[in-house]
Amino acid sequence: MVELILGPMLRHVDRSSATIWFETDRPCVVEVLGHDAKTFTVEGHHFALVIVEGLQAGSCTEYDVRIDGAVVWPPADSTFPPSVIRTVGDGPVGMLFGSCRTAAPHEPPYTLEFALDPQGRGYDALRAHAMRMMQQPVEQWPHIAVMLGDQIYADDSSPVTRQRIAQKRTTQTVEAGTSRDESLAPEVVHGFEEYCWLYHESWSPDVERWFFSVVPTAMIFDDHDMIDDWNISDSWVREIRQQSWWEDHVVGGLATYWIYQHLGNLSPAEIRSQGMLAALMEMDDGCQYLRSWALQSEEFTPVPGGYRFSFARRLGEVMLVVIDARNGRVLQPGHRAMVDADEWAWIVEQCQAALIDGARHMVIGTSLPVFTPGGIDGLQRWNERACDGAWGRPGVWFGEKVRRGLDLEDWPAFARSFQAFVELLADLGGSHQPSPPSTIAVLSGDIHFSFHARIHFPPSMAIASNVHQLVNSPIRNALRPFERAAMRVAMSRTGKVIGGSLRRLSGGRRTPLRWTLDHGPVFDNCLGLLTFQGEAGTMRLERATVDGDGTPHLEIAFDVDLLAD
Repeated sequence: MVELILGPMLRHVDRSSATIWFETDRPCVVEVLGHDAKTFTVEGHHFALVIVEGLQAGSCTEYDVRIDGAVVWPPADSTFPPSVIRTVGDGPVGMLFGSCRTAAPHEPPYTLEFALDPQGRGYDALRAHAMRMMQQPVEQWPHIAVMLGDQIYADDSSPVTRQRIAQKRTTQTVEAGTSRDESLAPEVVHGFEEYCWLYHESWSPDVERWFFSVVPTAMIFDDHDMIDDWNISDSWVREIRQQSWWEDHVVGGLATYWIYQHLGNLSPAEIRSQGMLAALMEMDDGCQYLRSWALQSEEFTPVPGGYRFSFARRLGEVMLVVIDARNGRVLQPGHRAMVDADEWAWIVEQCQAALIDGARHMVIGTSLPVFTPGGIDGLQRWNERACDGAWGRPGVWFGEKVRRGLDLEDWPAFARSFQAFVELLADLGGSHQPSPPSTIAVLSGDIHFSFHARIHFPPSMAIASNVHQLVNSPIRNALRPFERAAMRVAMSRTGKVIGGSLRRLSGGRRTPLRWTLDHGPVFDNCLGLLTFQGEAGTMRLERATVDGDGTPHLEIAFDVDLLAD
């Protein structure tokens, strides 16, 4: 009998259709609600995406999964609520969001805080939320979960995966009769197969697996989905491409990302017009096809990119646009940008089209924060200027060291893109618009603390919308105590003075916008929940905690009224 390795994972859902993703242990045809799809194969792994169409808007439909006529989901002994598809309707919209989730086991010492055990990562906020959902009526479940990067840690794998890596590489070394390449750290996965292990470990536990079967997900990568500092600078790209292992590493990372994460971001119409899924389904094994695509996407030129990973999704009166802030970068000094001109034009077009179509709330997701607190903004603006030569050749060398050492690569470190982002927000929310959105929320992750900041525009810009930066990070991967202390210093008044002074000394521009931390920082494992209804919007941040008997639960860290001044 065919077994499900992963899935069902509910991915793209709109008013009348849904896509459901699977991995199986052998080729087969997967069926959901009378719609079926055959698997495609890549390096011996078998995947399927079932497209279900003809659903009723605003409906809730229970489903099972069949292979060769036999029900394989839900399991016969399941105690979980039924898996359902809830299509987009005209009612309220609930949106979970967050980033940075490690796959450590859900048991001590891994569920302890880092201060109590070096293996501790705290309790998984996603798992805690799913366990609460099991006790709630379906009407209270979120309509979508937006995963903003670091869904896996390809450069910091779990103890289980590290053991598998060590065993595999030792066996290969013995069989080949050669010494192992010591330049690749034992915690870094390598190639398609090892990347698959990470997804299996992260998505296969029973609670998470049920959660993914009932809540649609939208996903974008960040650096750890590939490797720390991925595409942080042009010199980093040149250096990493000198490593003998890099080509297989990046090919495996991009190929698995497209299969496990990106394919589910696309609507049925986009999947059909793109043609990649159809091509893979006609092949005995799509390994070489995806390898060629990945090399073209990475391009192996001074400029990464070549494939648009940014995507958009409409949920009633809410428009979600998610930006790839990693693979589409322009990295030449003096011309840095988060995405190239063509991709940015597409992003602007999606936002403007949604506004014309009557969206009342704009949600723009990007793995990296746009508006950073305290001295972090000024420090990043200084760093870009230093790397561009504002302090001469020694400053370029020093700036690059600091850029990598402190991960100075948020939107302020790409000044042209930051300015373009501000102009987009000003245009979308400007009083010149016939019907500007009630709220504009910028969702981000990455930095391992969560916060809310209201963005204040100068009166001359005449902004009618309420604009917010909302950050939730981590879902599960809390900072070490000394890292928290360093972040607090960077966000302090002293840190702001230092960052501002460095920016001025390097000739960096000061933005006319103002923002401070209205809520946070919160360093715990958390999940954010946005709720939209009519003109109103709220955000709740909840932290994962564990009772004395080991029972997990969520407690409120802060609430935000997105319409409040």
